[in-house]
Amino acid sequence: MVLAAGLGKRMRPLTATRPKPLVEVAGKALLDHVLDRLRAAGVAKVVVNVHYLADALEAHVARRKGELDVRISDERALLLETGGGLVKAAPLIAEDTFFAVNADNLWIDGPADTLRLLAERWDDSSMDALLLVVPLARAHCHAGRGDFHMSASGKLSRRATGKVAPFVFTGVQLVSKRLLADPPVGAFSTNILWDRAIAAGRLYGVAHQGLWIDVGTPGAIPKAELLIGNE
Repeated sequence: MVLAAGLGKRMRPLTATRPKPLVEVAGKALLDHVLDRLRAAGVAKVVVNVHYLADALEAHVARRKGELDVRISDERALLLETGGGLVKAAPLIAEDTFFAVNADNLWIDGPADTLRLLAERWDDSSMDALLLVVPLARAHCHAGRGDFHMSASGKLSRRATGKVAPFVFTGVQLVSKRLLADPPVGAFSTNILWDRAIAAGRLYGVAHQGLWIDVGTPGAIPKAELLIGNE
């Protein structure tokens, strides 16, 4: 599942005429960076959700159908946010466990393929979601205070209000459909689902071993291109 339906407000003015996933970094749309990583990891089927400038996204994705089995989860009528978007797309996803990836993040693999690393670390008996996190000190172009603490076993807990946490969510996760059970109605954030998983002791993380860049604003693009060029 590739989450591509957001409004891209922080990326204005570049998103005035195109959706954020089609903003280019190093000559390639952000969405294509993600789809290329998925394909390289052996993913064959992809669901992409659309809302803002949905026609442009659909046309772009259609060009990838020779390489990937791509389906569209249509949110034109109502933007459902991250959690609601996952719930709406779930009937299009045959597998119980699937990758969910934000279309607006950029990563370079470390010693191991990032998506394969997540798959290898997955433990269906103990996890409802496995998040790829990156140390705050290596979260390039990211202005936040961190999202999670992570135990030695990989179990995640929230950053306390007003405090700093050592790990940032990258926008890449491996999810069981158990996480989506009994969801709120309509639009809602995945944070609600994560909080339930934390309370049950079933939210885990894996530290990213490579490069990660938060491409959230126009100013992050040249920095990202410089970092990619140095890899």
